[in-house]
Amino acid sequence: MREPRFLQYHQVDSAALVAEAVAGLRAVSAQLSPKFFYDALGSRLFDAITALDEYYPTRTEASIFAAHADEIAAAVHASIGRDGQLAAMVDLGAGNCAKAARLFESLRPRRYVAVDVSVDFLRDALDALQRQFPALDLVGVGLDFSSRLALPDAAAAELIDGPALVFYPGSSIGNFSPDEALRLLREARELSAGGALLIGVDRVKPVDVLEAAYDDELGVTAAFNLNLLKHINRLIGSDFKLREWRHVARFDAAQSRIEMHLEARRALTVCWPGGERRFEAGERIHTENSYKWRPADFEALLHDAGFGRVRRWSDERGWFAVMLADTP
Repeated sequence: MREPRFLQYHQVDSAALVAEAVAGLRAVSAQLSPKFFYDALGSRLFDAITALDEYYPTRTEASIFAAHADEIAAAVHASIGRDGQLAAMVDLGAGNCAKAARLFESLRPRRYVAVDVSVDFLRDALDALQRQFPALDLVGVGLDFSSRLALPDAAAAELIDGPALVFYPGSSIGNFSPDEALRLLREARELSAGGALLIGVDRVKPVDVLEAAYDDELGVTAAFNLNLLKHINRLIGSDFKLREWRHVARFDAAQSRIEMHLEARRALTVCWPGGERRFEAGERIHTENSYKWRPADFEALLHDAGFGRVRRWSDERGWFAVMLADTP
């Protein structure tokens, strides 16, 4: 049986994270990156969110893959398969690797490259996958692709030795602005080495459905958002008090995005070593965007990124889409 390999390219720069957080708090309109959601508790809270009745993306995407697995696999192999086997499958933001693993039997990749910000997140998942798929070449890559999606030349030549399928499920592309998404899609096309992209895209739908998905009755998403302040307290030594803030989620139709904010319940001052910020009652800290796409608009973005033919599968309600984009 093979053993998984692990390559770590991203190094945490604590000073840079502190500087980024402080700069966000000092901005005219305060903002904090969604990367600060994901401390240990934040990651567990997000897992809980995906199980909520209101949070449709995870189960809706899974239903699309379940209903169209054979058709999707046939389309992938028609695009880039070699001798009935896919050379490589590159999973962006792989996490526990469960979504990709469900496709191994139909896609039959020769190599699976799981990309996440830290290989430590990937070790247990890849060790378990290796026992389940002993002949599969498994590689964990620690890479922060939010700013640039690229492997060092030597690693790219070794790991992607033919047209590859870049797999980006879960609608995470929605966390990028349209310009940022275009940049990432162009880099995904380059990474595929003449292969294809299989991506999950959340679609525009009724506002009440969208807002409920980000503001559930149990308050799990509110806890997830508020936990960011606890993380910031540890990171920069600030004195945010969670009871003084409330979670706000709203759909901005003009921008076609859900926005998450934290709103001050009263006038207050937040202090940290070397600085402070005064917040008025009702003033907000912007913590996340999640763009929602019309299929035709996202297909146009894929074409702008250099992809060719695009095939699409959706659920019966038209709430979510899985798209396969070929490299011409």
